[in-house]
Amino acid sequence: MRWTTDQVLALAPDAASRKAGSKLGTAGPWTEAGSSDEGTVWGLCKGSGSKPYQTVVDIADASGPAYKCSCPSRKFPCKHALGLLLLWAGGGGAVPEGKAPEWAAQWTAGRRERAGVKRAGGSPGSPSGSADPEAARRRAERRAERVTAGAVELEQRLADLVRGGLATAEQSGYGLWEETAARMVDAQAQGLAGRVRELGVIPSTGPGWPVRLLEECALLHLLGQGWLRRERLPAGLAATVRSRIGLPASADGPPVRDRWLVLAQYDTADARLTTRRIWLYGAGTRRTVLLLSYGVAGRAPEPALPVGLTLEAEVCSYPGAGQPRVALGERFAPPAPARIRPQGVTTSRAAARYGDALRDDPWLESVPVTLDRVIPTPDRDSWQLADADEDAALPLTPAARSRPGLWRLVALSGGAPVRVFGECGHQGFSPLTAWPDGPGEAVALC
Repeated sequence: MRWTTDQVLALAPDAASRKAGSKLGTAGPWTEAGSSDEGTVWGLCKGSGSKPYQTVVDIADASGPAYKCSCPSRKFPCKHALGLLLLWAGGGGAVPEGKAPEWAAQWTAGRRERAGVKRAGGSPGSPSGSADPEAARRRAERRAERVTAGAVELEQRLADLVRGGLATAEQSGYGLWEETAARMVDAQAQGLAGRVRELGVIPSTGPGWPVRLLEECALLHLLGQGWLRRERLPAGLAATVRSRIGLPASADGPPVRDRWLVLAQYDTADARLTTRRIWLYGAGTRRTVLLLSYGVAGRAPEPALPVGLTLEAEVCSYPGAGQPRVALGERFAPPAPARIRPQGVTTSRAAARYGDALRDDPWLESVPVTLDRVIPTPDRDSWQLADADEDAALPLTPAARSRPGLWRLVALSGGAPVRVFGECGHQGFSPLTAWPDGPGEAVALC
């Protein structure tokens, strides 16, 4: 089955690539385009030079599509790969089935061979054997001691802030918080450092900032106390505290095999790192789980899984009470389109679900929720999702109100109920994917 245009454009690393790729999604710039039953799509795209760019895409890889193009672009996928996939998705004979040329076949065969070796347990020549467990234990103990020292110092700084009054935070400026965050980095507590930096941007951010600052200080104090008293916590909550502090953990839960529907995929980036979030829904287990991956600045993380595709695979859960994060294990088939939809709940049940989740993780920003039969409705200068079957609604988050996806949602609804998947938290609801009330494809909103 061919992908839809929306599923192809969801792979674009940014808006500029999406626009440029759309211009190349016609037959004009392409020659010798073709596809094979094995899942390879190839073509030659006319560029500014004398030689056309050789572009090939492997859509049969179980971890998502892979790309190769002779153009100098450092984006993955580049605009030529996007254009080729759009041409293929459009059908009409522009990308006929046939035998791949040698340059495309060689790349595909080599890549699949390397992927097979990796799944079998490592790359050729990789060292065998496990690390010294005693040395690993000593490293973990030393790091725990540094984190404890950092947590104690942070507790003292928070106490000084409250004792001196929150107004001092506005006078001190961001430098005080950046210095404190640097101390947490030295203590190898990246999670504490990130939350400290967030404190620094709250003062003087509009009415009510002292209340918001006090709330965040309380959550930071709770996290520090959780670490200092971790030995007295239940195992699940203690694992959550370690994760929030920033200590690494392995996905050690039992593997769960299912047909996983790709609900949403979106990236967030800072100066050093790009974080990719992929939400999956198990058709059999009815679980909603999260894949997290990272890429250095300038490179998109992997995998890339377009919304609406299903992936038959195993996932393993990370430790922590109520944590949705999983690691992707063995994959049994390449991603393929499907008409699976997640079950939806009412807006009041969605809010209650977030409240329940806070018992397991008090620092949780949001939970994944699918809302059934809601209507996007303007509310003065804001927007909300009004429940079609009960007198309740959820406001949209400020970030969601400023994204173009809001207008796609409004157009899809047209005043009628829709099913919407997104993240529900203390700031409201952030819609990520929507389905019409009836037959129809998923529409990505992010």
